Amino acid sequence: MNPRTAKEAEKLFGNISQNLSRTKKTDIVICAPLIYLSELAKIRTSKVKLGAQDAFWGDIGAFTGEVSGEMLYNMGVRYVILGHSESRALGENNADISKKIKSSLEAGLRPILCVGESERDQNHEFFDFVKTELKECLSGISQNSISKVIVAYEPIWAISSTPERRDATAGDALEMAIFIRKALTLKFGEEARKMRVIYGGSVDEEDAEDFLKNGGVDGLLPGRASLDAEKFSEIVKICEALGK
Repeated sequence: MNPRTAKEAEKLFGNISQNLSRTKKTDIVICAPLIYLSELAKIRTSKVKLGAQDAFWGDIGAFTGEVSGEMLYNMGVRYVILGHSESRALGENNADISKKIKSSLEAGLRPILCVGESERDQNHEFFDFVKTELKECLSGISQNSISKVIVAYEPIWAISSTPERRDATAGDALEMAIFIRKALTLKFGEEARKMRVIYGGSVDEEDAEDFLKNGGVDGLLPGRASLDAEKFSEIVKICEALGK
């Protein structure tokens, strides 16, 4: 729920768009709160695409307060974050997320599926936890559609809102990125190799290069750093320099 007003959101979006007007290779997506999307759609540029922070699984009907993927697409949105740890903490489960992914794909959106463990145990059971998230969230997705899904590894123990959080390393991201790609390939075959795996978990302009160079990921999902136009722009410029 940031920033607080539409005026602030438009200023932030405008500053980012201006700072990154010369970007050529990096895909840039701003996932803003729902109430700002229609206005941001009026000022968006070809360099910066719009994403939503969630979408409902239904197309139309008596679902008061919900917004469908089709509604978002008609607003100019092309990406949507699904399964974020904060949504899961409020009760969303893998079955809910699976339905949302299917409906979002049908609407023409590219889902950004968040997966990640709350802690790293010594028995390495966190790998099974992430594998289950992938298996259940992507259940029923066809091989023809799977390459449109982006997987964001988001270790909950590393995000800024987690009590007693600790920093993740590029090594942490690398071993999970390798594991995720292997799990996806076993399930979906060669089409899975076209999928992007990105990293989220309090990444900022100071450690972005390390994660991109040594973390085995194709891109980043910044949180708090995205509320500062200069910091976010610096992250994108690092991606651009590395060909990400």
